[in-house]
Amino acid sequence: MFTTRPTLQGTIGMVSSTHWLASQSAMAVLEDGGNAFDAAVAAGFVLHVVEPHLNGPGGEVPIILAPAGGEVRVLCGQGPAPAGATIAHYRSLGLELVPGTGPLAAAVPGAFDAWMLLLRDHGTKSLAQVLRYAVEYAEDGHPPVERVAETVESVRELFETEWTSSADVYLPSGKAPAPGELFRNPVLAATWRRLIAEAQAVGGGDRVAEIEAARTVWREGFIAEALLRQSARPTMDTSGSRHTGTLTAADLADWSAAYEAPATYEWNGWTLCKAGAWSQGPVFLQQLALLPSRVEELPAYGSAEYVHQLIEGCKLAMADREAWYGDAAEAPLAALLSEPYNTARRALIGERASYELRPGSPDGREPVLSAHATAVAAGEPGFDPLGLPAAGAGEPTVARDGATRGDTCHLDIVDRWGNMIAATPSGGWLQSNPVVPELGFPLGTRLQMAWLDPGLPNSLTPGRRPRTTLTPSLALREGVPVLAFGTPGGDQQDQWQFHFFLALALRARVRGGLDLQGAVDAPNWHNDSFPGSFFPRGMRPGSVTVEAGTAPEVVEGLRRRGHEVTVGEPWSEGRLCAVARDPETGVLSAAANPRGMQGYAVGR
Repeated sequence: MFTTRPTLQGTIGMVSSTHWLASQSAMAVLEDGGNAFDAAVAAGFVLHVVEPHLNGPGGEVPIILAPAGGEVRVLCGQGPAPAGATIAHYRSLGLELVPGTGPLAAAVPGAFDAWMLLLRDHGTKSLAQVLRYAVEYAEDGHPPVERVAETVESVRELFETEWTSSADVYLPSGKAPAPGELFRNPVLAATWRRLIAEAQAVGGGDRVAEIEAARTVWREGFIAEALLRQSARPTMDTSGSRHTGTLTAADLADWSAAYEAPATYEWNGWTLCKAGAWSQGPVFLQQLALLPSRVEELPAYGSAEYVHQLIEGCKLAMADREAWYGDAAEAPLAALLSEPYNTARRALIGERASYELRPGSPDGREPVLSAHATAVAAGEPGFDPLGLPAAGAGEPTVARDGATRGDTCHLDIVDRWGNMIAATPSGGWLQSNPVVPELGFPLGTRLQMAWLDPGLPNSLTPGRRPRTTLTPSLALREGVPVLAFGTPGGDQQDQWQFHFFLALALRARVRGGLDLQGAVDAPNWHNDSFPGSFFPRGMRPGSVTVEAGTAPEVVEGLRRRGHEVTVGEPWSEGRLCAVARDPETGVLSAAANPRGMQGYAVGR
């Protein structure tokens, strides 16, 4: 089968990420004797530097890790709402939605502490050893990808008139970062150099003590102090007004990243592992549960009937996400994944496209939606239905005021010992908040995903996590980890990943292993028939976007079934990454997406 690239295979280590410099930095760590977890931390910090429009240290990262011979765990790097982030406070400001930008949208930053916890508990390298790559690229420069310049230009007016600390970094001398030229962020490099120096002074050469000291610096030292000053600055946001944030010293000092058990589902000999319902990860599992009970009953792979069935199943799972997912109340996952529930839900999938938002009633509970989601689903006037771009590879769309639907990065790594990890760093985008002038990076905006209606699983609640779209994946066969994968793309993540996984599971193998690159390259699609997770949280009932290259008979077959089909640009749907390990032979594999022209897999 022809693919854009070969599926890489080797025995030493494999890395796939959304940027070639992150992939190669991780591989350098593996070559230097580090393990997959050391490599992931190094790559994560490089992604902060080279994809600043897609993630940053002030953002968040969910991680799924499988230590060789150990249990699969989720490491939650999603910070909660600050103590002062109450619905009453936001309503008192005249807001009906959390703004899409600015300090009011900032949760407690989670990415840094998660990376440090991973390095402390599962890594072997020192703080300085894993941060050196990010420091070098920030200090000495790197050639930026085109989308960095495009993003900066889209918010130029905002930067020059309001967010001037961001202009200092991203518009030096009035010029945006340009491909082929070196772009530097010396303030960020200085932040990490100071962090390392202070941690070494406290740790005295002890690896774990230095990491713990770095965590303290972030929570209580010069970094915390600068983050708090920034939160207190009145900042123009998507509401059209200037607001200050709610972040306090206690919020920063009291929170820590933490481990938890994954949500899982058994399907056709596979065990799929996802983060819990504080993410959208269980949507993937629900889509599996909605498939026919026998694989043989699935329509032919890639046919219009096959795509129709997957789209309609996704709509049902996403409707349940809207009604039941969040951290403010316990999600009924066992019921949502149970066979009786899904047998009943499966019967709702008809021959025609549904235009309704139809959450279910697990255990007989009545679903309750936010007023905004109900209005958007009903098509009432006053709501912009264009909650997401009609087509695109998941890159953020940015308005003049900084409004963005958001995007992210991804990385997957497997090493020679069988350690495996999938991580999806996001948030803290350059277009999310002004750059903290003393630090070189901004705060995040994840609170925009919480509702300002009380009593919902995803209501804005102090100390609780906003429901995130970030959703890395890890799969086992016969109890052994064999596959790690993921993609950027906001609400599309568990659509594109689901299609990738089925392409992998239902089609031929190559070279004795999984056809990773073939599954990555397969034509992809998404639908927006549910309220979007990003401001202004619209939806497009009945919509389906397929990328050019999809067979004309499939497009026509979907339209006959009532789908509103948009044919997007070629290679526009998804930015998937994947690594795999054959437990019988020890052969490692990797693939990366050609879409977006920057993801790359490396290994040997």
